[in-house]
Amino acid sequence: MIDKDGYINVSGSSIYYELSGNPNGEPLLMLHGGLGSIGDLAPLHEYIAVDYRLISIDFRGHGKSPLDGIPLSYAQYQSDVQGVLSHLGVTRYSIFGFSDGGVVGYRLAAQQPENVVCLITLGSQWRLEAHDPSIELLSNLTAEFWAENFPAGVDSYNASNPNPDFTKLVDAVKAVWLDITESGYPCGLVESITCPSLIIRGDNDFLFSLDEAVSLKAKIPGADFANIPFTEHASHQESPELVGAIVKKFMSQQKN
Repeated sequence: MIDKDGYINVSGSSIYYELSGNPNGEPLLMLHGGLGSIGDLAPLHEYIAVDYRLISIDFRGHGKSPLDGIPLSYAQYQSDVQGVLSHLGVTRYSIFGFSDGGVVGYRLAAQQPENVVCLITLGSQWRLEAHDPSIELLSNLTAEFWAENFPAGVDSYNASNPNPDFTKLVDAVKAVWLDITESGYPCGLVESITCPSLIIRGDNDFLFSLDEAVSLKAKIPGADFANIPFTEHASHQESPELVGAIVKKFMSQQKN
């Protein structure tokens, strides 16, 4: 149940957020994937909302947050999230990030280690190398393809965004996915992550390979790893009971 929501002005734009879960629980930042929204992580709430104060944010241009013409990047998402947290007075928090949300999570944990209690990512790349097979896939993605395969998400976006333009959003997000500058993937910065970390991927995820996940685990000291069977990229939606149980167990261990 949402007990508070609204918009916070960050860098000249309005970023939408929701507060839910246990108002007395420790803050858990919930970050969705590219072309998604807050609602995509709802399947996990029943496993964590009793114990944690959930802070859910629609990335700039996504969900209920307008695009406002500013170029998107992982660095911009990170800045927007930091602006929301600052407004809410939250200085210590944990992170669950799916896909793009996890990329932002890596950046936050690496660059603000004093603020991040623990980090959980699902299906989140940490680098983009020249030979990565996802490059061709992402480059050729169109708004029409997304609408055909994820019609409910696009309908929700069109109904809730203040200035919906899904084709424009797809083009902006593709630029984020293919960004190989410092505003993009954290790459070597992940070695600076010191908080307890859990890397999750679906066993059949074609975007975040097992090799890439294993390489990432080796770079984050003490990181845990979970490979979710019978799922693809969005394991939290395909198998919420398994992902939810893993997330809950990992989080509870950090309290011991």
